[in-house]
Amino acid sequence: MLERRRPEPPGAQEGAPRTPETPRQIVDARLTRSVAFSIHVCAVVLGAGALYVAQDLILPLALALVVTLTLSPIVRLLARRGIPAWLTSPLLVAALAGALALIAYTLSYPLSDWVARAPQIGYEIERELRDLRSSFAAVEQASERVDAITGGDAEPGVEEVVVREGGFLATASSGVLRGAAIVAIAALLTAFLLASGDRIYERIVHVMPTFHDKRTAVEIGRAIERSISTYLLTIALINTGLGIVVGLLLWAVGMPTPALFGAMATLLNFLPYIGAILGVAITAVVAVVTFDGLGATLAPPLVYLACTTLEGNVVTPLILGRRLELNAIAILIGVAAMGWLWGAVGVFLAVPLLVAFKTVCDHLPSWHVLGAFLGGSLTRTAEDAQARSDALGGKD
Repeated sequence: MLERRRPEPPGAQEGAPRTPETPRQIVDARLTRSVAFSIHVCAVVLGAGALYVAQDLILPLALALVVTLTLSPIVRLLARRGIPAWLTSPLLVAALAGALALIAYTLSYPLSDWVARAPQIGYEIERELRDLRSSFAAVEQASERVDAITGGDAEPGVEEVVVREGGFLATASSGVLRGAAIVAIAALLTAFLLASGDRIYERIVHVMPTFHDKRTAVEIGRAIERSISTYLLTIALINTGLGIVVGLLLWAVGMPTPALFGAMATLLNFLPYIGAILGVAITAVVAVVTFDGLGATLAPPLVYLACTTLEGNVVTPLILGRRLELNAIAILIGVAAMGWLWGAVGVFLAVPLLVAFKTVCDHLPSWHVLGAFLGGSLTRTAEDAQARSDALGGKD
């Protein structure tokens, strides 16, 4: 019988042994671009849903990791001086928690005073905007007429049930308790992570299959630690200075409780873009109900706006330089996404997480496109990633 032979591909040498197709090649052939894109989209959607549903579990862990990466260089520096990590870790966490508690206690009295004056402030704002509301009276009357025509009279014997939600104080108290629980769990996790020292890197090295992967993982971990620590510690110092300057200038223009507004400027400036907008808006509202006259009313929000503008466009770029360059569009997208997922804590964590992700992209040549979008130019990011890969003795 004649044996049917499978036709050789063009260019194949006669008699040369055929290379069998591996399962990986078969899978790659079947995965078209559309299928791969659909898988990536599903993975992103499912990941975002998991982050949203499990936020009570993931939030303390993410916060603890960011704080640990920030304080790790300090713990390592003290360890070189002979102070063990198991001693410095709880002391650092306790000192940080004590400082935050002291600031909260110091500002609790002026803050409670403003909360007690909230009804009066609302009345003052309503009085100031009464002339503006009068211009919309015709629109409101027309809307009421439309509601009367479309709604009609209620049927006899049918009672209207109105469901009232909890008041502001109840919502705020529940939010404070939830935030306190998250902070407490994050503080405990941070103390344990800091006390573990370099054992986490040792475990990562142990599970990596090749020597190149081990070196790459350690380098990425060290780079993320340096980037986040540099960013957060520097931003904390800059924001503290911003709060002091804002408080002094608002005191100079006669703003009540300038220390409270200085602390507000320090805390809100950790929220990129949104913090400055909120600070200017809150200052403007308080100035409207406090001062008489256009000049005195405009002075506090303009002072706040000038300080945040100078800090964002001159001070921070001058100190940080291009080491932690991030695209403004990427920051806005990250802040919006993390704020939707995790609220105010997510907005605070957005930039550190972007810094960590950009660091990973910069160390992997195959991810240089994402690194270019998040930060610098495409060419520079690709060259840096290739140089790091060559220095490690391999390719990604």
